[in-house]
Amino acid sequence: MEPLQTRSTERNTAVAVALPAGLAGRAATTPARSAAATRVLRNAYALLAMTLLFSAGIAALGVAMKWPAPGLLLSLAGSLGLLFLVHAVRNSGWALPAVFAFTGFMGYTIGPVIAKTLSWSGGAQVVAMALGTTGLATLALSAWALNSKRNFSAWGGMLFAGLVVALVAGLAAVFLQIPALGLAVSAMVALLAAGMILVETSRIVHGGETNYVMAAVGLYVSIFNLFSSLLTLLGLGGSDE
Repeated sequence: MEPLQTRSTERNTAVAVALPAGLAGRAATTPARSAAATRVLRNAYALLAMTLLFSAGIAALGVAMKWPAPGLLLSLAGSLGLLFLVHAVRNSGWALPAVFAFTGFMGYTIGPVIAKTLSWSGGAQVVAMALGTTGLATLALSAWALNSKRNFSAWGGMLFAGLVVALVAGLAAVFLQIPALGLAVSAMVALLAAGMILVETSRIVHGGETNYVMAAVGLYVSIFNLFSSLLTLLGLGGSDE
């Protein structure tokens, strides 16, 4: 699969919030999916499936090996740096290694969170429910975008602004140690991530994203945000038992 030329912007990640790129560009509405869009969609979903499996494998290894949490600063530096690298090499042969480095690192960051959740009473059910809900939501939203004649790309700017607010609020919750704010941010991110899955898929279908590497990364980031937020919300009270 050869990366195709695209117009995308840098993506930022912090705490459990990743800010997808490519929201500034307006996708052209087409009456039917073009052959090029179908090719990008097929390649993007193939790469997405591989990166999700790879990320899950790294997370499972982290749980089994009891790797320590990387901490906020390392998570920020690693995710931001690797996202910048993916964007910089998106049209070269280094794109795929950069994507797997990024998604592997994200799997590493979520591993300790999963391990902590599993240590709670009923933690396994929480993880399974978060995974199942994320999977069903992704399938439903993708099917909606694929089968609807409506172009949801216009929602991108609004959702991006919401993610920026969630990012700032999430950092405030960490540094000011306000658990209630952190939970509110998790709920906000879950809703925004669901919307971004719809937007990212719609952009591919309507020709707004022509680089399957960036398309796959955009979807991965939204799915990661949705899962991590649901993991926090569904685990409420588990640590108190």
